Amino acid sequence: MKKRSQWFIVLVLALSLIAVAQPPSVKIQDEVQSYCKDLPFNMSVPAIPTFPDRDFNITKFGALGDGLHSNTEAFRRAIEECSKAGGGRVVVPSGMWLTGPITMRSNVNLHLETGALIQFSGNFDEYPLVDATYEGQPQLRCTSPLNGNRLENIAVTGEGVIDGAGEAWRPVKKFKMTATEWKELVASGGVVDPSGSTWWPSEQAMNGESNLRKLRESGKTPGKKELEVVRDYLRPVMVSFVECRNVLLDGPTFQNSPAWNIHPLLCENVVVRNITVRNPWYSQNGDGIDLESCRNVVLYRSNFDVGDDAICLKSGRDEFGRKRGRATENVVIADCVVYHGHGGFTIGSEMSGGVRNIKVVNCLFIGTDVGLRFKSTRGRGGVVENIHISDVVMKHIPTSAIDFNLYYGGKAPTEDESAEDKSSAAKEVPVTEQTPRFRDIYLKNISCTGARDAVILQGLPEMPLSNISLDHVTMTATKGISMFDAKDVKITNSRVLVSSGPAILLNQTSKLSVVGFEYGRGLLMRLAGNKTKDIEIKNTKLDGERSIEFGRGVSKDAVRIK
Repeated sequence: MKKRSQWFIVLVLALSLIAVAQPPSVKIQDEVQSYCKDLPFNMSVPAIPTFPDRDFNITKFGALGDGLHSNTEAFRRAIEECSKAGGGRVVVPSGMWLTGPITMRSNVNLHLETGALIQFSGNFDEYPLVDATYEGQPQLRCTSPLNGNRLENIAVTGEGVIDGAGEAWRPVKKFKMTATEWKELVASGGVVDPSGSTWWPSEQAMNGESNLRKLRESGKTPGKKELEVVRDYLRPVMVSFVECRNVLLDGPTFQNSPAWNIHPLLCENVVVRNITVRNPWYSQNGDGIDLESCRNVVLYRSNFDVGDDAICLKSGRDEFGRKRGRATENVVIADCVVYHGHGGFTIGSEMSGGVRNIKVVNCLFIGTDVGLRFKSTRGRGGVVENIHISDVVMKHIPTSAIDFNLYYGGKAPTEDESAEDKSSAAKEVPVTEQTPRFRDIYLKNISCTGARDAVILQGLPEMPLSNISLDHVTMTATKGISMFDAKDVKITNSRVLVSSGPAILLNQTSKLSVVGFEYGRGLLMRLAGNKTKDIEIKNTKLDGERSIEFGRGVSKDAVRIK
């Protein structure tokens, strides 16, 4: 018995040592596996890339971390040697490492140690024009600072910072700055447009939009040579990974991008964890992460504070996106915090290839212009469906906590016209392949304290939003839930307290079920539009006989109270 006990103790100790000695990739794989459990759709669990236990310190290739010496060649050589050896880690130690573009290779982990800052150069000459995809369309853009095409098993890890020198590239609108900030910016160089409203880093950048339009109107597709005259205007995304498999972003801070910050395009098996993404709140096109036509993605425990949409799903724009036909699908987003951003979580507006099978859970949005943002417009086409969002907490939302806008015209949420104005001007047009469709979207356990609008659901007259579920939604807002061109909507066990207008406003909305709704006192519902009908209200205490207001053209038979 004594020997058996001794062998048992040895076995337990051995197993404990094995558990302790597990490589980090095993731990991450277990975490990712847990986030993919019990999903409401089928999804392959992304594989975590693994790398040989070999380090290639950039200092061994001549790199100097003084913030003055260019290390472009040292990064290139270190990555090349690592790849040739069969893979490993390219280590960036503490220091400020000035460099031009860094091109990744397969089986390379770019690892930033604590105190490491990769500072990309603001010298435009280091970023030649290359074929790219931006805002859902193929076009020539300047080379992305950190890039990789058609790679497998790549990672960017560690606790350092990657800075894209965005201030050298971005225009800045005067109204977004204080008088002192504007004065200092103008004094730093660059040019101000004739209206005095926007600062540009160069005259070429300022005239880029008009000159690019002239080139395109000439009837010929401009090539690299012709586009040199507008190169300063063609800002790159900071991190561009295209058609890559088994991608890991784990730990670093990604900040100050020229345009979007992180842009995985046509990638598969992507894991993003524990990262911080930062851009100035005023940064033009300063998105956080844009997943475009990607599949099998898990993004968790990450923080965002940016100038445009924070976490955004896309799939190409208009005819190009539809022909490419690659949806963003099988995506899990969990345990993330967003501070400033146009949208905390966004789908669109470039969603022509479709977006489906998405789960968003346990996220916190503090001060985002919109919390949950869905946007598109006629001409896009595409289908957004099977979206599951739950356990989202929001605070201090300047516009809508939840916003569906199918009349998106490129304006920031705080600058856009009202949903009522868009709806009143809308005319029904024929349904074609260019008609966007949003359906089968489920929102549960969503709360918000302080918003202008609790919820805006705005579809199209020819293609209403359909099968939208609001379950256990709790909000305080100036205005309540507004619906324009929607059908098959369910509001269940929800509480919305408003300071102005009805708790629920309906215009051209049908087949609405309201069950167990709390709204305080005053007007529960105002109805308008000759298509508004089949409204059922159950288990809801009304505040007097005038709790429901019928507009012109709406029959009182449109509402059933049980």
